[in-house]
Amino acid sequence: MNLKVLLPTEILVDQSVTKVIAEAENGSFCLLPRHVDFLSALLPGILTFVDDQNLEHYLGIGGGILTKTGSEVRVSTIYAVQGEDLGTLRQQVTEQFEAINERERTVRSAIARVEADILRHFVKQGITADV
Repeated sequence: MNLKVLLPTEILVDQSVTKVIAEAENGSFCLLPRHVDFLSALLPGILTFVDDQNLEHYLGIGGGILTKTGSEVRVSTIYAVQGEDLGTLRQQVTEQFEAINERERTVRSAIARVEADILRHFVKQGITADV
């Protein structure tokens, strides 16, 4: 099978695999090469895949959609981090979430400043809003 993990800005994984393990709302599942075509909404968690050399790889994902059509397995997600083992994956996910949280705080702060500037402009112009 060929696994592609698609993020909004890049293709994180594009390689031949022999097995994909993921988790959906109704539980964990495993895809093998002769598995029927399949579609599933994925929960945030760990996606595991085994390459042609029988090595396991781990991705921390923020949910998404998995499709298997023929030998193509595609995972579309907004967020994913690849780790060599579960220990380093946990650390990478933690660091990524902290960075995301900091960016979100910065954006919220900028939005609040813009809203305050708009309100000051309206007050200065004598414009009132009906609420």
